Amino acid sequence: MPGYATRLLTLRFGGQDYRIRALSDLQQFADPHGRAERAGISSAMWSLFGQVWPAGRVLAQAMSRFDVAGKRVLELGCGLGLASLVLQRRQADITASDHHPLAEEFLAYNAELNGLPPLAFLDLAWHLPQPKLGEFDLVIASDVLYERGHAEQLAVLLAAHMRPSAEVLITDPGRGNSGAFTTALKKQGYAVTEVRSAFNDEDVAPFRGRLLSYRR
Repeated sequence: MPGYATRLLTLRFGGQDYRIRALSDLQQFADPHGRAERAGISSAMWSLFGQVWPAGRVLAQAMSRFDVAGKRVLELGCGLGLASLVLQRRQADITASDHHPLAEEFLAYNAELNGLPPLAFLDLAWHLPQPKLGEFDLVIASDVLYERGHAEQLAVLLAAHMRPSAEVLITDPGRGNSGAFTTALKKQGYAVTEVRSAFNDEDVAPFRGRLLSYRR
């Protein structure tokens, strides 16, 4: 037994259904060999990767129609990989990444569940140098600015791995750390566009959630 419970969900993006295996709830936890602890993931944070979050839904929906032709794409903090699965179905050049020890397993399972080929996956710690990562045309992420230090870590990572003409797309539920990230990317030559968006059916204008697009 894996030590945690899961459930199957059906989600719809771009007019197509996706079956997704997710953790049953936020109370799930299993780290018998200490892999998550060594990766710096506490028991309180362990289950977050395995949930379907509103920002992840918004990103996946955006990727169902986003122009990715000829672009090398990286998803940061993919979790269950909703956006990466949508891009894989569109035959995009997508690499999913996360630092949770179960993210790759869940991503592979969900790809197979939807009849998709295996996705390229990287165990990517944002604060460490990545000499073999290469460069990307597009980096996507959902709700990755939830801790104060993430803005700086991601800005440093992007500075090393984005092509001269590039785009970064982040769905953010309205956390306070996006300002520091925007400032850092403007220094790297990016122009920012912000689109306010409903992240849940209950959201009413003015929306806190936003789709942040950085281009240079």
